Amino acid sequence: MATKIPHDVQEFLDGYPHGGNNPKATSNLGFYSNTEKCRPDEMLVEEIHEQWDGDYSKLERKHGFIQWLFPIQEHGMNFESQPLQPHEITAIKADPRALERLLASYKLMLDFYGMRLVSEETGAVDRALPPRNYGARYENLVRSSHNYLRISRILKCLSEFGFERLNAGFLLHVLNEQSEAHELNGRGLCGSMDRWWANCIRNSEEREWVGGVIRKVRSEDGYVFTREMYTAALEQRLRTGSFRSEDSKVEL
Repeated sequence: MATKIPHDVQEFLDGYPHGGNNPKATSNLGFYSNTEKCRPDEMLVEEIHEQWDGDYSKLERKHGFIQWLFPIQEHGMNFESQPLQPHEITAIKADPRALERLLASYKLMLDFYGMRLVSEETGAVDRALPPRNYGARYENLVRSSHNYLRISRILKCLSEFGFERLNAGFLLHVLNEQSEAHELNGRGLCGSMDRWWANCIRNSEEREWVGGVIRKVRSEDGYVFTREMYTAALEQRLRTGSFRSEDSKVEL
């Protein structure tokens, strides 16, 4: 697992110290208030949730929407979108409906990746249930590398809006699938996970713990990060506030 943190991730971890704040820039707030349409697709956030649910071809080939569903304090490839502003973060976090829409965006993309959110409290993720075909979605994720950049953006965005607890649930689910079920083991996917995704956690203790489990799976022959370990780790964090505990089932 690479030790050098990429520049864009380090900027995220540092809270974008050079980002500034433009009070006149409000497109992300308008979008998550469900009053401003994204561009170039010209859709409200709730329209995307309703009309694109399960439309995997559209979610794969369209590219501009991801900057709107998951705004961060960085420029993306869609120049009709706007980098997230600190004042927008404050306003969106103060609006329960906007936060519900953000969670709906996360669930939409989890489904696209063959997954589902099991618990908003622990962040637990599992395979999508029939009639969704998680296997086909997993195959698409392994071979469609542009989704790796999307996932980095999603994790950064969740952290910005107070949902960072969900990041470990996603990362450790992928690790469990790789370790126990031998799924999602593409070289490019593992490289993105180890260097980018795993570092998209601002809580340094949590980031180090998750990184340690990933390194253990990668480096120790015969070590398996089981579903039981996954569930126990998330439940322990919910109960104690930390993955590190004397009764942890995951020894690092």
